[in-house]
Amino acid sequence: MTTTTDLVSYEDALASYDPVMGLEVHVELGTRTKMFCGCSTALGAGPNTQTCPVCLGMPGALPVVNATGVESAITIGLALNCEIAEWCRFARKNYFYPDMPKNFQTSQYDEPIAFDGYLDVQLEDGETFRVQIERAHMEEDTGKSTHVGGATGRIHGASHSLLDYNRAGIPLIEIVTKPITGAGERAPEVARAYVRELRELIRALGVSDARMEMGQMRCDVNLSLMPKGTETFGTRSETKNVNSLRSVERAARFEIQRHAAVLNGGGTIVQETRHFHEDTGSTTSGRVKEEAEDYRYFPEPDLVPVAPSREWVEELRAALPELPLVRRSRLREEWGISGTEMQAILNAGALDPIVATIDAGADAASARKWWMGELARSANESGTALDELAITPEQVARVTELVTKGDLNDKLARQVIEGVLAGEGTPDEVVDKRGLKVVSDEGALTTAVDEAIAGNPAIADKIRGGKVAAAGALVGAVMKATRGQADAARVKELILERLGVEG
Repeated sequence: MTTTTDLVSYEDALASYDPVMGLEVHVELGTRTKMFCGCSTALGAGPNTQTCPVCLGMPGALPVVNATGVESAITIGLALNCEIAEWCRFARKNYFYPDMPKNFQTSQYDEPIAFDGYLDVQLEDGETFRVQIERAHMEEDTGKSTHVGGATGRIHGASHSLLDYNRAGIPLIEIVTKPITGAGERAPEVARAYVRELRELIRALGVSDARMEMGQMRCDVNLSLMPKGTETFGTRSETKNVNSLRSVERAARFEIQRHAAVLNGGGTIVQETRHFHEDTGSTTSGRVKEEAEDYRYFPEPDLVPVAPSREWVEELRAALPELPLVRRSRLREEWGISGTEMQAILNAGALDPIVATIDAGADAASARKWWMGELARSANESGTALDELAITPEQVARVTELVTKGDLNDKLARQVIEGVLAGEGTPDEVVDKRGLKVVSDEGALTTAVDEAIAGNPAIADKIRGGKVAAAGALVGAVMKATRGQADAARVKELILERLGVEG
Protein backbone atom coordinates (compact mmCIF):
# COMPACT_ATOMS: atom_id res chain seq x y z
CA MET A 1 0.00 0.00 0.00
CA THR A 2 1.57 3.30 -1.07
CA THR A 3 1.49 6.50 0.94
CA THR A 4 0.62 9.95 -0.38
CA THR A 5 3.70 11.93 -1.36
CA ASP A 6 3.90 15.69 -1.82
CA LEU A 7 4.87 16.65 -5.35
CA VAL A 8 5.39 19.84 -7.28
CA SER A 9 4.43 20.08 -10.94
CA TYR A 10 7.02 18.77 -13.36
CA GLU A 11 7.30 22.19 -15.01
CA ASP A 12 7.92 23.95 -11.68
CA ALA A 13 10.53 21.36 -10.70
CA LEU A 14 12.46 21.94 -13.94
CA ALA A 15 12.19 25.70 -13.55
CA SER A 16 14.26 25.55 -10.35
CA TYR A 17 16.44 22.46 -10.67
CA ASP A 18 18.52 20.49 -13.15
CA PRO A 19 18.16 16.70 -12.87
CA VAL A 20 21.19 14.44 -12.60
CA MET A 21 20.69 10.74 -13.29
CA GLY A 22 22.74 7.60 -12.93
CA LEU A 23 21.38 4.36 -14.38
CA GLU A 24 22.54 0.94 -13.21
CA VAL A 25 21.30 -1.89 -15.40
CA HIS A 26 21.67 -5.54 -14.41
CA VAL A 27 21.61 -8.01 -17.30
CA GLU A 28 21.19 -11.72 -16.64
CA LEU A 29 23.42 -13.58 -19.09
CA GLY A 30 22.07 -16.47 -21.12
CA THR A 31 24.76 -18.97 -20.10
CA ARG A 32 23.82 -22.63 -19.54
CA THR A 33 25.52 -22.74 -16.14
CA LYS A 34 26.05 -20.34 -13.25
CA MET A 35 28.90 -17.86 -12.92
CA PHE A 36 31.05 -19.81 -10.49
CA CYS A 37 29.75 -23.39 -10.59
CA GLY A 38 28.27 -25.93 -12.99
CA CYS A 39 24.64 -25.69 -11.83
CA SER A 40 22.02 -25.22 -14.54
CA THR A 41 20.41 -21.83 -15.14
CA ALA A 42 17.31 -23.30 -16.83
CA LEU A 43 13.97 -21.83 -15.75
CA GLY A 44 11.12 -23.82 -14.27
CA ALA A 45 12.92 -26.27 -11.99
CA GLY A 46 11.61 -26.98 -8.50
CA PRO A 47 12.85 -24.72 -5.67
CA ASN A 48 16.45 -25.37 -4.60
CA THR A 49 17.00 -28.19 -7.11
CA GLN A 50 19.68 -26.35 -9.10
CA THR A 51 22.20 -25.82 -6.34
CA CYS A 52 25.53 -27.24 -5.21
CA PRO A 53 28.05 -26.64 -2.40
CA VAL A 54 29.55 -23.69 -4.31
CA CYS A 55 26.37 -21.67 -4.90
CA LEU A 56 25.08 -22.66 -1.43
CA GLY A 57 28.26 -21.26 0.14
CA MET A 58 29.32 -24.45 1.85
CA PRO A 59 32.64 -24.31 3.76
CA GLY A 60 35.57 -25.39 1.61
CA ALA A 61 33.70 -25.17 -1.73
CA LEU A 62 35.78 -23.34 -4.32
CA PRO A 63 34.36 -21.31 -7.25
CA VAL A 64 35.56 -21.42 -10.87
CA VAL A 65 34.86 -18.57 -13.31
CA ASN A 66 32.46 -19.26 -16.21
CA ALA A 67 34.47 -18.60 -19.40
CA THR A 68 31.34 -17.86 -21.44
CA GLY A 69 30.33 -15.30 -18.84
CA VAL A 70 33.69 -13.55 -19.24
CA GLU A 71 33.36 -13.65 -23.03
CA SER A 72 29.87 -12.13 -22.82
CA ALA A 73 31.13 -9.38 -20.52
CA ILE A 74 33.92 -8.48 -22.93
CA THR A 75 31.51 -8.52 -25.89
CA ILE A 76 29.11 -6.17 -24.07
CA GLY A 77 32.00 -3.88 -23.12
CA LEU A 78 33.21 -3.68 -26.71
CA ALA A 79 29.72 -2.93 -28.03
CA LEU A 80 29.51 -0.11 -25.47
CA ASN A 81 32.77 1.38 -26.78
CA CYS A 82 34.54 0.54 -23.50
CA GLU A 83 38.17 -0.11 -22.72
CA ILE A 84 38.72 -3.76 -21.82
CA ALA A 85 40.94 -4.36 -18.80
CA GLU A 86 44.15 -6.28 -19.42
CA TRP A 87 43.92 -7.55 -15.85
CA CYS A 88 41.02 -7.47 -13.43
CA ARG A 89 39.77 -9.43 -10.46
CA PHE A 90 36.72 -10.21 -8.40
CA ALA A 91 35.90 -8.82 -4.97
CA ARG A 92 33.61 -9.74 -2.12
CA LYS A 93 30.77 -7.29 -1.45
CA ASN A 94 29.61 -7.76 2.11
CA TYR A 95 26.30 -7.03 3.72
CA PHE A 96 23.39 -9.06 5.00
CA TYR A 97 21.95 -10.99 2.08
CA PRO A 98 19.04 -13.18 3.23
CA ASP A 99 18.86 -14.61 -0.29
CA MET A 100 22.60 -15.19 -0.81
CA PRO A 101 23.82 -18.23 1.17
CA LYS A 102 27.43 -16.99 1.31
CA ASN A 103 26.27 -13.71 2.87
CA PHE A 104 28.43 -11.82 0.40
CA GLN A 105 28.22 -11.24 -3.33
CA THR A 106 31.10 -12.09 -5.64
CA SER A 107 31.35 -8.97 -7.79
CA GLN A 108 33.91 -6.52 -9.12
CA TYR A 109 34.72 -3.26 -7.40
CA ASP A 110 37.71 -1.10 -8.36
CA GLU A 111 38.86 -3.34 -11.21
CA PRO A 112 35.96 -3.92 -13.63
CA ILE A 113 36.40 -5.86 -16.86
CA ALA A 114 35.13 -2.92 -19.00
CA PHE A 115 35.22 0.83 -18.37
CA ASP A 116 35.04 4.31 -19.96
CA GLY A 117 32.55 3.76 -22.77
CA TYR A 118 29.44 5.37 -24.22
CA LEU A 119 26.14 4.54 -25.90
CA ASP A 120 24.37 6.86 -28.34
CA VAL A 121 20.60 6.73 -27.95
CA GLN A 122 17.89 8.16 -30.17
CA LEU A 123 14.98 10.10 -28.69
CA GLU A 124 11.42 10.15 -30.06
CA ASP A 125 12.08 13.16 -32.31
CA GLY A 126 15.23 11.64 -33.78
CA GLU A 127 17.69 13.62 -31.64
CA THR A 128 20.71 11.60 -30.52
CA PHE A 129 21.90 11.80 -26.90
CA ARG A 130 25.23 10.30 -25.82
CA VAL A 131 25.23 8.49 -22.46
CA GLN A 132 28.68 7.98 -20.97
CA ILE A 133 29.38 4.55 -19.45
CA GLU A 134 31.40 4.37 -16.25
CA ARG A 135 31.86 0.60 -16.16
CA ALA A 136 30.45 -2.81 -16.95
CA HIS A 137 31.40 -5.48 -14.44
CA MET A 138 30.73 -9.14 -13.75
CA GLU A 139 28.89 -10.43 -10.70
CA GLU A 140 26.31 -13.01 -9.62
CA ASP A 141 22.59 -12.84 -8.91
CA THR A 142 20.98 -13.52 -5.56
CA GLY A 143 18.31 -16.11 -4.81
CA LYS A 144 14.58 -15.45 -4.77
CA SER A 145 12.65 -14.52 -1.62
CA THR A 146 8.91 -15.13 -1.44
CA HIS A 147 7.25 -13.29 1.44
CA VAL A 148 4.15 -15.09 2.65
CA GLY A 149 1.28 -13.33 4.39
CA GLY A 150 0.60 -9.61 4.48
CA ALA A 151 -1.09 -7.53 1.81
CA THR A 152 1.80 -6.26 -0.32
CA GLY A 153 3.96 -9.30 -1.04
CA ARG A 154 6.87 -7.48 0.60
CA ILE A 155 8.64 -8.44 3.80
CA HIS A 156 6.77 -5.88 5.89
CA GLY A 157 3.67 -7.55 7.27
CA ALA A 158 4.67 -11.03 6.08
CA SER A 159 4.36 -13.96 8.47
CA HIS A 160 7.37 -15.79 7.00
CA SER A 161 9.62 -15.95 3.93
CA LEU A 162 10.61 -18.78 1.59
CA LEU A 163 14.00 -18.86 -0.11
CA ASP A 164 14.80 -20.46 -3.46
CA TYR A 165 18.52 -20.52 -4.30
CA ASN A 166 18.19 -21.72 -7.91
CA ARG A 167 18.90 -18.18 -9.11
CA ALA A 168 21.78 -17.59 -6.67
CA GLY A 169 24.96 -17.48 -8.72
CA ILE A 170 23.42 -16.82 -12.16
CA PRO A 171 25.82 -14.57 -14.14
CA LEU A 172 25.04 -10.87 -14.22
CA ILE A 173 26.63 -7.92 -15.96
CA GLU A 174 26.03 -4.61 -14.23
CA ILE A 175 26.33 -1.61 -16.56
CA VAL A 176 26.75 1.71 -14.76
CA THR A 177 26.51 5.11 -16.43
CA LYS A 178 28.45 8.18 -15.49
CA PRO A 179 26.25 10.99 -14.12
CA ILE A 180 23.85 12.00 -16.89
CA THR A 181 23.55 15.79 -17.01
CA GLY A 182 22.28 18.26 -19.57
CA ALA A 183 19.10 16.37 -20.44
CA GLY A 184 16.87 18.90 -18.64
CA GLU A 185 13.16 18.27 -19.02
CA ARG A 186 13.92 15.30 -21.29
CA ALA A 187 15.79 13.39 -18.57
CA PRO A 188 13.02 10.77 -18.08
CA GLU A 189 12.80 10.30 -21.86
CA VAL A 190 16.59 9.88 -22.03
CA ALA A 191 16.42 7.25 -19.29
CA ARG A 192 13.81 5.27 -21.19
CA ALA A 193 15.62 5.61 -24.52
CA TYR A 194 18.91 4.48 -22.94
CA VAL A 195 17.44 1.35 -21.40
CA ARG A 196 15.59 0.54 -24.64
CA GLU A 197 18.76 0.97 -26.72
CA LEU A 198 20.76 -1.10 -24.23
CA ARG A 199 18.13 -3.86 -24.36
CA GLU A 200 18.27 -3.93 -28.18
CA LEU A 201 22.07 -4.00 -28.05
CA ILE A 202 22.15 -6.92 -25.61
CA ARG A 203 19.71 -8.88 -27.77
CA ALA A 204 21.69 -8.14 -30.93
CA LEU A 205 24.82 -9.52 -29.25
CA GLY A 206 22.96 -12.74 -28.39
CA VAL A 207 24.22 -12.79 -24.79
CA SER A 208 20.77 -12.48 -23.16
CA ASP A 209 17.10 -12.29 -24.11
CA ALA A 210 16.94 -9.21 -21.85
CA ARG A 211 13.25 -9.76 -21.04
CA MET A 212 12.53 -7.08 -18.46
CA GLU A 213 9.18 -8.60 -17.48
CA MET A 214 11.02 -11.84 -16.61
CA GLY A 215 13.71 -10.13 -14.55
CA GLN A 216 16.45 -10.79 -17.12
CA MET A 217 17.13 -7.07 -17.25
CA ARG A 218 16.50 -4.66 -14.39
CA CYS A 219 17.25 -0.97 -13.96
CA ASP A 220 18.09 1.02 -10.83
CA VAL A 221 17.28 4.71 -11.36
CA ASN A 222 19.53 7.05 -9.36
CA LEU A 223 18.35 10.65 -9.32
CA SER A 224 19.32 13.92 -7.69
CA LEU A 225 18.63 17.60 -8.36
CA MET A 226 20.98 20.59 -8.67
CA PRO A 227 19.61 24.09 -8.08
CA LYS A 228 19.78 26.07 -11.32
CA GLY A 229 23.13 27.81 -11.74
CA THR A 230 25.07 25.41 -9.48
CA GLU A 231 27.33 22.48 -10.31
CA THR A 232 27.16 20.51 -7.06
CA PHE A 233 25.16 17.32 -7.26
CA GLY A 234 22.40 16.86 -4.74
CA THR A 235 21.77 13.81 -2.56
CA ARG A 236 20.54 10.93 -4.66
CA SER A 237 17.79 8.38 -4.29
CA GLU A 238 17.97 4.96 -5.95
CA THR A 239 14.75 3.42 -7.23
CA LYS A 240 15.52 -0.31 -7.39
CA ASN A 241 14.69 -3.07 -9.87
CA VAL A 242 12.48 -1.14 -12.28
CA ASN A 243 11.35 -3.70 -14.86
CA SER A 244 9.81 -1.93 -17.86
CA LEU A 245 10.76 0.92 -20.17
CA ARG A 246 7.64 2.88 -19.26
CA SER A 247 8.34 2.45 -15.57
CA VAL A 248 11.93 3.71 -15.94
CA GLU A 249 10.58 6.94 -17.43
CA ARG A 250 7.82 7.25 -14.83
CA ALA A 251 10.16 6.57 -11.91
CA ALA A 252 12.58 9.28 -13.04
CA ARG A 253 9.76 11.78 -13.54
CA PHE A 254 8.19 11.02 -10.15
CA GLU A 255 11.50 11.37 -8.31
CA ILE A 256 12.19 14.73 -9.97
CA GLN A 257 8.84 16.00 -8.69
CA ARG A 258 9.32 14.46 -5.22
CA HIS A 259 12.85 15.78 -4.75
CA ALA A 260 11.76 19.27 -5.81
CA ALA A 261 8.88 19.23 -3.33
CA VAL A 262 11.19 18.21 -0.47
CA LEU A 263 13.82 20.81 -1.35
CA ASN A 264 11.26 23.59 -1.89
CA GLY A 265 9.83 22.83 1.55
CA GLY A 266 13.24 23.25 3.19
CA GLY A 267 13.66 19.50 3.72
CA THR A 268 16.63 17.23 3.13
CA ILE A 269 16.78 14.37 0.65
CA VAL A 270 17.61 11.06 2.32
CA GLN A 271 20.06 8.83 0.46
CA GLU A 272 18.03 5.66 0.27
CA THR A 273 16.72 2.92 -1.95
CA ARG A 274 13.10 3.20 -3.04
CA HIS A 275 10.44 0.88 -4.47
CA PHE A 276 8.52 1.75 -7.63
CA HIS A 277 4.77 1.02 -7.72
CA GLU A 278 3.37 0.25 -11.17
CA ASP A 279 -0.24 0.96 -10.16
CA THR A 280 0.35 4.55 -9.09
CA GLY A 281 3.61 5.47 -10.81
CA SER A 282 4.99 6.47 -7.41
CA THR A 283 7.93 5.40 -5.24
CA THR A 284 8.16 4.66 -1.53
CA SER A 285 11.09 4.41 0.84
CA GLY A 286 13.04 1.15 1.11
CA ARG A 287 16.20 1.32 3.19
CA VAL A 288 18.96 3.83 3.85
CA LYS A 289 21.53 3.46 1.07
CA GLU A 290 25.03 2.32 1.98
CA GLU A 291 28.21 3.93 0.69
CA ALA A 292 30.87 1.78 -0.99
CA GLU A 293 32.95 1.55 2.17
CA ASP A 294 29.99 0.05 4.03
CA TYR A 295 30.22 -3.02 1.80
CA ARG A 296 33.78 -3.75 3.04
CA TYR A 297 35.00 -4.78 -0.40
CA PHE A 298 38.13 -6.87 -0.52
CA PRO A 299 39.71 -9.03 -3.26
CA GLU A 300 38.15 -12.49 -3.64
CA PRO A 301 40.87 -14.88 -2.40
CA ASP A 302 39.38 -18.00 -4.04
CA LEU A 303 39.46 -16.72 -7.65
CA VAL A 304 42.46 -15.97 -9.83
CA PRO A 305 42.52 -12.64 -11.70
CA VAL A 306 41.00 -12.44 -15.18
CA ALA A 307 43.53 -11.37 -17.84
CA PRO A 308 42.00 -11.56 -21.33
CA SER A 309 44.63 -11.58 -24.07
CA ARG A 310 44.57 -8.71 -26.56
CA GLU A 311 44.26 -11.26 -29.37
CA TRP A 312 41.07 -12.67 -27.84
CA VAL A 313 39.63 -9.20 -27.30
CA GLU A 314 40.29 -8.25 -30.93
CA GLU A 315 38.72 -11.50 -32.14
CA LEU A 316 35.59 -10.65 -30.18
CA ARG A 317 35.63 -7.08 -31.53
CA ALA A 318 35.83 -8.38 -35.09
CA ALA A 319 32.88 -10.70 -34.45
CA LEU A 320 30.53 -7.94 -33.23
CA PRO A 321 27.26 -7.83 -35.21
CA GLU A 322 25.80 -4.71 -36.79
CA LEU A 323 24.72 -2.62 -33.81
CA PRO A 324 21.07 -1.56 -33.46
CA LEU A 325 21.43 2.17 -34.13
CA VAL A 326 23.47 1.51 -37.28
CA ARG A 327 21.04 -1.20 -38.38
CA ARG A 328 18.00 1.05 -37.94
CA SER A 329 19.62 3.84 -39.92
CA ARG A 330 20.41 1.42 -42.75
CA LEU A 331 16.89 -0.04 -42.79
CA ARG A 332 15.29 3.40 -42.72
CA GLU A 333 17.24 4.33 -45.83
CA GLU A 334 16.54 1.01 -47.58
CA TRP A 335 12.82 1.18 -46.81
CA GLY A 336 12.47 4.89 -47.51
CA ILE A 337 10.57 5.64 -44.29
CA SER A 338 10.72 8.55 -41.85
CA GLY A 339 12.19 8.55 -38.37
CA THR A 340 8.66 8.75 -36.98
CA GLU A 341 7.63 5.62 -38.87
CA MET A 342 10.72 3.75 -37.65
CA GLN A 343 9.97 4.87 -34.09
CA ALA A 344 6.43 3.50 -34.39
CA ILE A 345 7.84 0.17 -35.59
CA LEU A 346 10.23 0.07 -32.62
CA ASN A 347 7.51 0.96 -30.15
CA ALA A 348 5.36 -1.87 -31.50
CA GLY A 349 8.22 -4.38 -31.23
CA ALA A 350 7.81 -5.06 -34.94
CA LEU A 351 11.30 -4.47 -36.31
CA ASP A 352 12.67 -8.00 -36.05
CA PRO A 353 9.43 -9.67 -37.29
CA ILE A 354 9.37 -7.31 -40.28
CA VAL A 355 13.02 -8.00 -41.14
CA ALA A 356 12.46 -11.76 -40.79
CA THR A 357 9.39 -11.54 -43.07
CA ILE A 358 11.42 -9.69 -45.72
CA ASP A 359 14.17 -12.31 -45.39
CA ALA A 360 11.48 -14.94 -46.04
CA GLY A 361 10.63 -13.35 -49.39
CA ALA A 362 8.14 -10.54 -48.76
CA ASP A 363 8.68 -7.00 -50.00
CA ALA A 364 9.38 -4.41 -47.31
CA ALA A 365 6.15 -2.44 -47.77
CA SER A 366 3.94 -5.53 -47.47
CA ALA A 367 5.85 -6.82 -44.43
CA ARG A 368 5.43 -3.49 -42.67
CA LYS A 369 1.77 -3.27 -43.66
CA TRP A 370 0.76 -6.62 -42.13
CA TRP A 371 2.87 -6.45 -38.96
CA MET A 372 1.93 -2.84 -38.20
CA GLY A 373 -1.71 -3.31 -39.23
CA GLU A 374 -3.63 -6.53 -38.81
CA LEU A 375 -1.06 -8.28 -36.62
CA ALA A 376 -0.46 -5.28 -34.34
CA ARG A 377 -4.23 -5.03 -33.85
CA SER A 378 -4.43 -8.73 -32.93
CA ALA A 379 -1.53 -8.35 -30.51
CA ASN A 380 -3.15 -5.36 -28.82
CA GLU A 381 -6.50 -7.10 -28.50
CA SER A 382 -4.96 -10.23 -26.98
CA GLY A 383 -2.38 -8.43 -24.84
CA THR A 384 0.38 -10.41 -26.56
CA ALA A 385 3.76 -9.24 -27.78
CA LEU A 386 4.02 -9.22 -31.57
CA ASP A 387 6.82 -11.78 -31.62
CA GLU A 388 4.73 -14.11 -29.45
CA LEU A 389 1.75 -14.27 -31.81
CA ALA A 390 0.96 -17.73 -33.18
CA ILE A 391 2.17 -16.83 -36.65
CA THR A 392 5.70 -16.89 -38.07
CA PRO A 393 7.40 -14.39 -40.37
CA GLU A 394 7.55 -17.16 -42.97
CA GLN A 395 3.76 -17.55 -42.79
CA VAL A 396 3.23 -13.80 -43.14
CA ALA A 397 5.55 -13.85 -46.16
CA ARG A 398 3.43 -16.63 -47.68
CA VAL A 399 0.28 -14.54 -47.21
CA THR A 400 1.92 -11.62 -49.03
CA GLU A 401 2.96 -14.00 -51.82
CA LEU A 402 -0.63 -15.22 -52.24
CA VAL A 403 -1.81 -11.59 -52.44
CA THR A 404 0.88 -10.72 -55.00
CA LYS A 405 -0.08 -13.75 -57.15
CA GLY A 406 -3.73 -12.66 -57.07
CA ASP A 407 -4.90 -15.74 -55.15
CA LEU A 408 -5.99 -13.50 -52.25
CA ASN A 409 -7.16 -9.94 -51.88
CA ASP A 410 -6.59 -7.94 -48.70
CA LYS A 411 -9.94 -8.90 -47.21
CA LEU A 412 -9.31 -12.59 -47.75
CA ALA A 413 -5.73 -12.25 -46.53
CA ARG A 414 -7.01 -10.86 -43.23
CA GLN A 415 -9.22 -13.94 -42.87
CA VAL A 416 -6.24 -16.20 -43.61
CA ILE A 417 -4.17 -14.48 -40.91
CA GLU A 418 -7.11 -14.80 -38.52
CA GLY A 419 -7.22 -18.54 -39.24
CA VAL A 420 -3.48 -19.02 -38.72
CA LEU A 421 -3.66 -17.15 -35.41
CA ALA A 422 -6.58 -19.37 -34.38
CA GLY A 423 -4.45 -22.47 -34.93
CA GLU A 424 -6.18 -23.67 -38.11
CA GLY A 425 -2.90 -24.44 -39.86
CA THR A 426 -0.61 -22.83 -42.42
CA PRO A 427 -1.86 -20.06 -44.73
CA ASP A 428 -2.43 -22.58 -47.54
CA GLU A 429 -4.31 -24.93 -45.23
CA VAL A 430 -6.53 -22.09 -44.01
CA VAL A 431 -7.23 -21.05 -47.62
CA ASP A 432 -8.28 -24.62 -48.48
CA LYS A 433 -10.35 -25.24 -45.33
CA ARG A 434 -12.20 -21.92 -45.54
CA GLY A 435 -12.44 -21.80 -49.33
CA LEU A 436 -10.89 -18.35 -49.47
CA LYS A 437 -9.24 -18.18 -52.88
CA VAL A 438 -10.07 -15.24 -55.13
CA VAL A 439 -12.64 -16.11 -57.81
CA SER A 440 -10.56 -15.92 -60.98
CA ASP A 441 -12.92 -17.77 -63.32
CA GLU A 442 -13.80 -15.11 -65.91
CA GLY A 443 -17.08 -16.86 -66.70
CA ALA A 444 -18.19 -16.84 -63.08
CA LEU A 445 -17.12 -13.22 -62.64
CA THR A 446 -18.91 -12.13 -65.81
CA THR A 447 -22.09 -13.83 -64.63
CA ALA A 448 -21.86 -12.04 -61.26
CA VAL A 449 -21.26 -8.71 -63.00
CA ASP A 450 -24.23 -9.18 -65.34
CA GLU A 451 -26.46 -10.02 -62.39
CA ALA A 452 -25.29 -6.89 -60.52
CA ILE A 453 -26.00 -4.71 -63.60
CA ALA A 454 -29.42 -6.27 -64.08
CA GLY A 455 -30.27 -5.78 -60.43
CA ASN A 456 -29.23 -2.11 -60.39
CA PRO A 457 -30.42 -0.53 -63.67
CA ALA A 458 -30.42 3.05 -62.36
CA ILE A 459 -26.77 2.81 -61.33
CA ALA A 460 -25.91 1.18 -64.67
CA ASP A 461 -27.52 4.12 -66.49
CA LYS A 462 -25.44 6.61 -64.46
CA ILE A 463 -22.28 4.80 -65.46
CA ARG A 464 -23.32 4.77 -69.12
CA GLY A 465 -23.93 8.49 -68.75
CA GLY A 466 -20.31 9.07 -67.78
CA LYS A 467 -20.43 8.83 -63.97
CA VAL A 468 -17.75 6.16 -63.75
CA ALA A 469 -17.41 6.62 -59.97
CA ALA A 470 -20.87 5.05 -59.58
CA ALA A 471 -19.28 1.74 -60.57
CA GLY A 472 -18.21 1.37 -56.94
CA ALA A 473 -21.76 0.41 -55.98
CA LEU A 474 -21.83 -2.39 -58.56
CA VAL A 475 -18.34 -3.57 -57.48
CA GLY A 476 -19.69 -3.80 -53.94
CA ALA A 477 -22.65 -5.86 -55.12
CA VAL A 478 -20.35 -8.30 -56.94
CA MET A 479 -18.03 -8.57 -53.95
CA LYS A 480 -21.00 -9.35 -51.73
CA ALA A 481 -22.25 -11.97 -54.14
CA THR A 482 -18.82 -13.64 -54.26
CA ARG A 483 -18.32 -13.38 -50.46
CA GLY A 484 -15.44 -10.99 -51.00
CA GLN A 485 -13.56 -13.50 -53.11
CA ALA A 486 -13.40 -11.50 -56.33
CA ASP A 487 -10.59 -9.23 -57.47
CA ALA A 488 -12.19 -5.81 -57.10
CA ALA A 489 -10.02 -4.20 -59.77
CA ARG A 490 -10.92 -6.91 -62.31
CA VAL A 491 -14.61 -6.64 -61.38
CA LYS A 492 -14.58 -2.90 -62.14
CA GLU A 493 -12.90 -3.54 -65.50
CA LEU A 494 -15.62 -6.08 -66.41
CA ILE A 495 -18.42 -3.72 -65.35
CA LEU A 496 -17.12 -0.96 -67.59
CA GLU A 497 -16.57 -3.40 -70.43
CA ARG A 498 -20.12 -4.79 -70.19
CA LEU A 499 -21.53 -1.26 -70.13
CA GLY A 500 -19.36 -0.08 -73.02
CA VAL A 501 -17.69 2.67 -70.98
CA GLU A 502 -14.03 3.66 -71.18
CA GLY A 503 -12.19 3.35 -67.84
